[in-house]
Amino acid sequence: MPRPFQGSITLDVRDSKADWSAFLDARAPKDAPNVLVILYDDTGQAAWSPYGGRINMPTLDRMAKNGLTYSQWHTTAVCSPTRSCFLTGRNHHANGFGAISEAATGFPGYNGHIPLENGTIASILRDAGWSTFWIGKNHNVPVDAFGMSASKKKWPLGLGYDRFYGFIGGETNQWYPELIEDNHFVNQPAQPEEGYHFSKDIADKAISFIRESKQVDPDKPWYLWYCPGANHAPHHAPQDYIDKYKGVFDDGYEAYREWVLKRMIERGILPADTELTPINPIPEDMAAEGDMVRPWDSLSDDEKQLFCRMAEVYAALSEYTDVQIGRLIEYLEESGQLDNTLIFYCADNGASGEGSPSGSVNENLFFNGFPDDVKRNLAMLEKLGGPDTYNHYPTGWAVAFSTPYKMFKRYASFAGGTCDPLVIHWPKGIRARGEVRDQYHHCTDIVPTILEACGVPMPETLDGVKQAPLAGVSMVYSFDDAQAPTRKQTQYYEMCGTRGIWSNGWKAAAVHAPLPSDQGHFDQDVWQLFNTAIDRAEAHDLAAEHPEKLRELKELWLSEAKKNNVLPLIDLGVRAMHEAEYHAPRRDSYVYYPGTTAVPEAAAARTLGVSFKILAEVEFTGDSQGVIVAQGSRFGGYSLFLKGGQLFFVYNFLGIPPEQRLACDAPQAGRHVVGVAFIKERVSHLGEAFGQVTLYIDDHVVAQAPCRTQTGRYTLCGEGLCIGYDGGDAVSSEYKSPFPFTGGRVLKVIYDIADDVYLDLERRLQAAMARD
Repeated sequence: MPRPFQGSITLDVRDSKADWSAFLDARAPKDAPNVLVILYDDTGQAAWSPYGGRINMPTLDRMAKNGLTYSQWHTTAVCSPTRSCFLTGRNHHANGFGAISEAATGFPGYNGHIPLENGTIASILRDAGWSTFWIGKNHNVPVDAFGMSASKKKWPLGLGYDRFYGFIGGETNQWYPELIEDNHFVNQPAQPEEGYHFSKDIADKAISFIRESKQVDPDKPWYLWYCPGANHAPHHAPQDYIDKYKGVFDDGYEAYREWVLKRMIERGILPADTELTPINPIPEDMAAEGDMVRPWDSLSDDEKQLFCRMAEVYAALSEYTDVQIGRLIEYLEESGQLDNTLIFYCADNGASGEGSPSGSVNENLFFNGFPDDVKRNLAMLEKLGGPDTYNHYPTGWAVAFSTPYKMFKRYASFAGGTCDPLVIHWPKGIRARGEVRDQYHHCTDIVPTILEACGVPMPETLDGVKQAPLAGVSMVYSFDDAQAPTRKQTQYYEMCGTRGIWSNGWKAAAVHAPLPSDQGHFDQDVWQLFNTAIDRAEAHDLAAEHPEKLRELKELWLSEAKKNNVLPLIDLGVRAMHEAEYHAPRRDSYVYYPGTTAVPEAAAARTLGVSFKILAEVEFTGDSQGVIVAQGSRFGGYSLFLKGGQLFFVYNFLGIPPEQRLACDAPQAGRHVVGVAFIKERVSHLGEAFGQVTLYIDDHVVAQAPCRTQTGRYTLCGEGLCIGYDGGDAVSSEYKSPFPFTGGRVLKVIYDIADDVYLDLERRLQAAMARD
């Protein structure tokens, strides 16, 4: 960091002495390493080949062969919270990320805003002389900052990163991603039919960021946080990679668990006496129905075929992404940078159970609390992994890929949610090759490890703000000493109301289901006790044998919880997710204009579960066609558009065919007001809003029909509200995105979510036209 001015100043510059070091950026220590952190999503230890799994990871295999594989490295059980730990080295609740961004609530541990006293590793390294880059998934921008009107202080460039390319939400369509470069939305550089895939795109961008930096200043090291969309749903992969896995998982998820446990033991990942835990370890009266596993022998032959294909597609996405990362590794080797690049290759939580017991061809059903239909899913069997699906495997594979542990993602109480793969590769800094490390560690330990390896002390202040202590401990001591005792003493866990604590080999875990359980009564939770020094799988509950140890750990959990802003415990499920996003001031009327980027769902007029009216002022010609307004995608959304001389309104309910359509002849040339009104009549127990939708041209009703609309969300992220085009994936099969409006122009679009009748809004719009 620049130091105080040490020169001298007199009346005449000839008698003065300049001091450039007071103004120029600091230089990193000589021979300081580059740092590459590769963070996958939704991956249990038992999935990947270095740990014994069936998913081939050639690049990761290479890293493991020449580096270290960690057997007891842990995360928070969910993506945003884990990623906040990678950013700051503090615990997730202390970062305000006790939940994912979309589920933020107005409590200190859950607000989704990293406090200034928890400065980021990027800010520290940038001040110390590193270039800093972030590629791929973000999911740490607060939802209230998604829109373009929001401050960008919490976007990557505001958190110490020089460059960013990726998406800011929790997931994205791998074929049609939401893309942001630095602080603005950009279009994807190609289409799927041209060979586009997000994993390939970000590898290209990562190489270009490093090259651009090195060609200007070859001696300046860099830090790159590389976050693929894999292995989060939707599981999208090229067909040739999917075909490679045909038949690989045909024995089913229960047989896979037995097979992979033996291999994990053979490779030294687990002790020889490690036992499998039950596929449904939580008593039925305490379990979340959507997290249960259907026994393999209870499935029909068609279901087995479907479930196996879902696993094949997941594996294909994982390997394809690893091969793209391999191109980055090859570039580093060719350019002479690989040996002195400290690489962390890991995942942010256990395998995901969000596909429900029967899997899904549209994960958006989960986010709307709407059940999947196996027959409907079977009809999409041959399309899994392609643009027509938004697929996710069933809970059985989540348990299998998290072998031998209990449960999976979202369960912070058990290792199935938190014990994840980590390989560290640094030829210049680590003498050991191809060895396993058993020391117990956590994602809060990554930042201290980077700082020690880079020779950069933790600053007392950052950007003028006194810094809170780091929660983690450096792992450097373990690099060349396999027998070194674990320096981690204690780590608490909490996610979605599930909780546990590990301390010096002992683990206490409360039995409680996460979202969408909504069960509460935390004071009545049953706690289990495990000695993980001899029972890594947490298979044997010792609570009755050691009540004093359990009481000690429960008290320690509460102490850590109070210290890190964990309370109050929240298990409100989907309700919390939906309430959190819309705390910005709401209004009855919204006005949108063409020539703008998509408006994120969190900031847009809410048309979910309510009556709404949409009116557009448009200048038509005889050649007019294209989208007037659209939101969402083929997996849930709506679109008002012209095609073939007709005006259409399509509401695509969760991608379930058929599309709900109203159509009429297009308006005559000239300026007209066209729009729709949906009047909600009832909401079903499945969360569908039923009512009548009416299509208007000026003040004339031109079509009307019953309609069901969504009450949850159109998408977890991306696919925002677009004026004059349809961004990303098309809502309707009638056109291909972006299908821009041509042969005329869209002047403005007004949304009304109050109880006004259509003609009242019509008159208001006409008055607005007169003023503008």
